[in-house]
Order: sequence, then structure tokens, then C-alpha cells
Amino acid sequence: MSNTTLDAGIPVLTEIIPVPAPQHLPELPPAAAPPAAAILPAASPAPQAPALNSADREQLAHEVQERVMAQLMMRMDQMLELRVRDCLADVLQSSVDRLARELRDGLQQSMREAVSRAVAQEIAELQRTNV
Repeated sequence: MSNTTLDAGIPVLTEIIPVPAPQHLPELPPAAAPPAAAILPAASPAPQAPALNSADREQLAHEVQERVMAQLMMRMDQMLELRVRDCLADVLQSSVDRLARELRDGLQQSMREAVSRAVAQEIAELQRTNV
């Protein structure tokens, strides 16, 4: 079976796919446009920032850099905490699985030894009573 017969119904990027015509909706009467003053508040001139000298610009740049670094460190702390939690969860789960396996094996061995001793004692008791 060739792939061309299976893929025949799948459009490719070069094909133009017809879009169905939109359903006819009843036309609504045009709404009266509100005056521009009602939409936008009266434009007030933007306050001009005072000109900064180079020392002020450096101080502002330093403050912005400190704020950005503080925000990045907070995010990084959160991401690091999530990664540590995920890694610890994996490590703890594998440790719990290994501990459960070891406990199960130890319990199984103890049960075998206890059953073997009990059977040996019963056989010895039966041999003493049959003698």
C-alpha cells in the first residue's frame, strides 16, 4: 500500500481550500457614532520630563538595573525551587521504591526462614512421637 493513496485527502500548503460562505445574518441599523469627545478624553499636553544630566541618568540606570535584577532573582528563585522540588521528588520516589523493594525482600526471606524452622520443628516433633 502506498502513502500517496492514504494521503490523497490531506490538503498540502500549496492548495487553496475554499472557505464556506458566511451565513446570512439580519442587518442591524447603523448606530449613531458618538462624538469623538465622548470617546476620547480631552487631550492634554504630555508633561515633559526634566532634562537629566549624566549623573542623574547613571543613577536612574543603576536603579532600573537593580529593580530588574531583583525581579529576575525572585523569578529565578521560584524556578530554582520548582526544579529542586521536581528533582527531589524523583530522587525520593526512587529511594522509596528501593526501600520498599528491600523491605519486601527482607520480609520474604524472614518469612521463608520462619516457615522452614516451623516445618523442621513439626517434623522433629512427629519423628519423636513416632519413635
